[in-house]
Amino acid sequence: MISQIVFACFLLVAIGFFAKSVKRIMSYINLGKNFDRSDNKGERWKNVILLAFGQKKMFKRPFPAVLHFFVYAGFLLVNIELLEIVLDGLLGTHRLFKPVLGTLYSPIINVFEFFAVAVLVSCVIFLVRRISGSVKRFHKVEMTSWPKWDANIILVFEIVLMLFLLNMNATDTAINSNSLGFFFSNFFVPLYKDISMDDLHLAERFYWWAHIIGVFIFANYVPYSKHLHIFLAFPNSYYADLEEKGKMENMETVTNEVQIMMGLKQPDPNPTATIPRFGAKDVVDLSQKSILDALTCTECGRCTDNCPANITGKLLSPRAIMMATRDRAEDVVAFKNKEGHDADDGKSLLGDYIKDEEINACTSCNACVEACPVSINPLSIITELRRYKVMEESQGPTEWNMMYQNIETSFSPWKFAPSDRFKWSESINVEPLNNTNNE
Repeated sequence: MISQIVFACFLLVAIGFFAKSVKRIMSYINLGKNFDRSDNKGERWKNVILLAFGQKKMFKRPFPAVLHFFVYAGFLLVNIELLEIVLDGLLGTHRLFKPVLGTLYSPIINVFEFFAVAVLVSCVIFLVRRISGSVKRFHKVEMTSWPKWDANIILVFEIVLMLFLLNMNATDTAINSNSLGFFFSNFFVPLYKDISMDDLHLAERFYWWAHIIGVFIFANYVPYSKHLHIFLAFPNSYYADLEEKGKMENMETVTNEVQIMMGLKQPDPNPTATIPRFGAKDVVDLSQKSILDALTCTECGRCTDNCPANITGKLLSPRAIMMATRDRAEDVVAFKNKEGHDADDGKSLLGDYIKDEEINACTSCNACVEACPVSINPLSIITELRRYKVMEESQGPTEWNMMYQNIETSFSPWKFAPSDRFKWSESINVEPLNNTNNE
């Protein structure tokens, strides 16, 4: 009974901390503007199945994709066994589902153990790849000490959890004289051949407690980690933009003004007192989807790896844009919680976290959007920041401002009137086509 009470306390504390993390994450997302993605529900669920569950985009690079699939599938399937562990802890039972499933119990556990071993091997390979420096995108300038440590902590954590699970099953197998029929954990049984039965029971209980408490700690570490995509990849895939790549979203305020000027729309008889900001200067000007993107980012670097601007040595890194947006959202919420809801720390996303040089280097090619496995859109944030610089501060690059002026005065990017644009063709003698058929 005491162990059940202790377990229930651990469970409640873990749930409480996790609920607090969910509330904190929602406070970040709620900084942004509301957005409507209630259309095309069938297509959106298809995205969830293909991108979040099926990891379709990951398989553009087969080797890491297969390893990631094992980690992902193992995370889902091994945690099904966690249900039995939790019920055993609350009810004071041991392997509650074994009498219920009968002969099916061992094959099911063997499937879980297969994926536990697959997770173990995959995480070791991932850890070696990160430490060895063989994958250059893990070592870009934005990948400072914490992002590197964060990834390594998660991988080590998963390795240790899988070892606890396999050793828990191994000691249980040794106690039951190999009658449980577990395949993979059976290879660990020789480690315990010279241990007394009392010590075996203690070892089994140690691994049982270590595994479940480790899972509780892991679950509450993830919301503070870049591995938050484990949970957020699903809503992010659902709310992904379904428009064609390259299609820019017009600003409703500007569109309304243009339509009024052209006589296509009547002015609002009751205009609002506040004029909306053009573009975005801070996270509060972004959409909730953009902030969700930033929180979902796993910092894999595929976006930066495919960015033509970054490849040619420019300062822009789409991954750094997402990391900066997430950092800014966290800092804003922390400051407001400390100083008050209306408090302003005097900083902004543009300028203090993201430099002009970064957003001006973007060619809007959508390579970063196409490369992201979970439909994150760095270009959306870059576009909004550039809109603010150009439309609010009139501080676009000189070349851009010249083009804007030419379009305004000559209706073309070039500095001459439309009527003069084809004068060059007048000096060309073009013979008429001979329409007679040659036999």
